[in-house]
Amino acid sequence: SSGINAEWPLRPGYKERGPAPSNPSMRPAYQGSNPLSDIWSRHACHITAKYFRRAVKDPEDYEAREQMHLASSMAGVGFGNAGVHLCHGLSYSISGLNRSYKSTDYPEDKLIPHGLSVCITAPSVFAATADSDLDRHAEIAEILGGKPCRKEDAGAVLADVLRDYLHDLGVPDGLNALGYTDEDIPALVQGALPQKRVLAISPISTEAEPLAEIYANSMKNY
Repeated sequence: SSGINAEWPLRPGYKERGPAPSNPSMRPAYQGSNPLSDIWSRHACHITAKYFRRAVKDPEDYEAREQMHLASSMAGVGFGNAGVHLCHGLSYSISGLNRSYKSTDYPEDKLIPHGLSVCITAPSVFAATADSDLDRHAEIAEILGGKPCRKEDAGAVLADVLRDYLHDLGVPDGLNALGYTDEDIPALVQGALPQKRVLAISPISTEAEPLAEIYANSMKNY
């Protein structure tokens, strides 16, 4: 969960930026993608592609763990002012409405760690946002997937790359595995809608209907 939480913000921090409102008082807390954040986020993605699986599979692989700590620090610089959006905005109700899921290695009776609640919707989120910037989605798909990605296929390819990471790292298979069903989608959406601080820089609509579709598509990932 900690590794995923370190790595997942890289993509929104790198890819997204919308037009600034004319009135400064209406501008969101984060500015979205910018040249300085791009450098940090892109480099952290390269490190993640090389070391993330190694760090999780072998706790004694200190080189990989050290590199993931470095990637985490770079990610923090990258999204510190660029911000994060949908995966985080959707995560709060996933954790907050948990009825029964208990995460391994945590002492609490019921807990969905932040990293897990963030990553579980990522394939569906980035499939949905791809048309906002096909070039950047394709670039991240190539970095994390290790092979060329056609721009027109960026959303589907990046979603599959993320599913491969989640599967390889043993992440539960979607919201169903966390105890949610389609009947929970209205409550999940209602919990996400107030998260304006992070939803404000989403490149796609954050009205109830598109958020509900992402939750629905995240019920199973594999």
